[in-house]
This record gives sequence, C-alpha cells and structure tokens, in this order.
Amino acid sequence: MPTIAIVGAGPGLGLSIAKVFGGHGFDVALISRTQDRLDALVAELAEAGIVAEGYPADVADPARLTGALEGAIARFGRIDVLEFSPHAGLTMTSPEEVTLDSLRPQVDSLLYGAVAAAQAVLPGMLKARSGTLLFTTGGGAINPYPMLADANIAQAGQRNWAINLHNTLADQGIYVANVAIDLMIGTQAPEGVPHRAPDEIALDYWNLHTGRDQAEHFIGA
Repeated sequence: MPTIAIVGAGPGLGLSIAKVFGGHGFDVALISRTQDRLDALVAELAEAGIVAEGYPADVADPARLTGALEGAIARFGRIDVLEFSPHAGLTMTSPEEVTLDSLRPQVDSLLYGAVAAAQAVLPGMLKARSGTLLFTTGGGAINPYPMLADANIAQAGQRNWAINLHNTLADQGIYVANVAIDLMIGTQAPEGVPHRAPDEIALDYWNLHTGRDQAEHFIGA
C-alpha cells in the first residue's frame, strides 16, 4: 500500500486529506503534537476502513519530527506522499514590529519544520524515483497581510523553497507543489467571509498528486 504522511494533522483539513487519500488505497501516518488528538483521528479513520498510525512530535523540534517520520517509515516501508500543514499559531505583528523573538517560532515550525520533514522522506523517494511533497501556506505567503508579518515571512520562505524543489526534482520523479489557501477553512463562516469546506479542499490535494504539473495551487475566494 502507498502511504501518505500528514504533518500537522488535525480534525479539519488534515483529517479530510487523510480520508481522501485513504479512500484511494493509501495508508496514513499522522503527525501532531498530542497523542490524544492522534488517537481520536486514528479511530475515526479506522471507522472508515483506513489504516492509520499516529506519531506525536512538535514540528519546531527537528529531531523529534525526524524521529516521528522515521517511525512511520519503519512501520509502512516508505512515505509516498508528504503533506505539510502545521499550525504555528497566529500572532498579530505588523512588519515594523517584527523581532527575532517574534519571528523565530514561525520560522522554526513552518520553514525549518518543512525542511526537516522533507529531509526525512526524500531519500526513500529519490531511491524509488517517485514521490510527492505538498506544502501548505496561507495566502500571505504570496500577498502579505500587514497584521501577520511573522507568519508571512516564514511561509514565503517555505513557498520559495517548495517551488525551487518543484523545479529541480521533477526529472528525478519527485513532484512538489505549494498550496496557498487564502480563505477560511470550514463549512461555514461569518457573513461575507470567504470559506470552503475542508472536504472540498482535500480533493484539490488529490488532484495535484495525480496531475503532477502545477508548482503552485492557489485557493481563494
């Protein structure tokens, strides 16, 4: 069975992606900070007939994240798809208020975390000359929001790197894409706020994996 590893798995988009890929015959490795959340997700996927395992790790801790992914590789044999979408928490910081201390948590989680995750799974993908890496950012990675300057910086770096990987790994059988989500993820939202259900967004990830052509997919209003 092919395997997808979802880093930053939660009950919203992460679970929806797991269900879509699991419905197409994938086993699922889930990585999140808390074991309780992982146990709940694994149980829900089991009810849908999907084989899943949870591996607790903080994406801001490269050693633990690497260890979690290595555990998934030992369990499933190889990671065929990596989806990276952790939530580092949003701090309201304007560009002129950015400091090293305010920026560091975002960079540690979103940029360094993405690099650590890719380094853990890429050797197996390169050996097989097959694999997919899907990185998720907010729309601020492309058009920054003044009130989210810290997250914008980290996500822009992650996006730049993902597109660079797309351009350099394609001839080795590895497909890489950035998914920029510029709306609220949910089945409902306050009046006038653009939103889209996580189950619908998850289908876009499957289409990217099977289409294997776009370096970036923008999801907006």
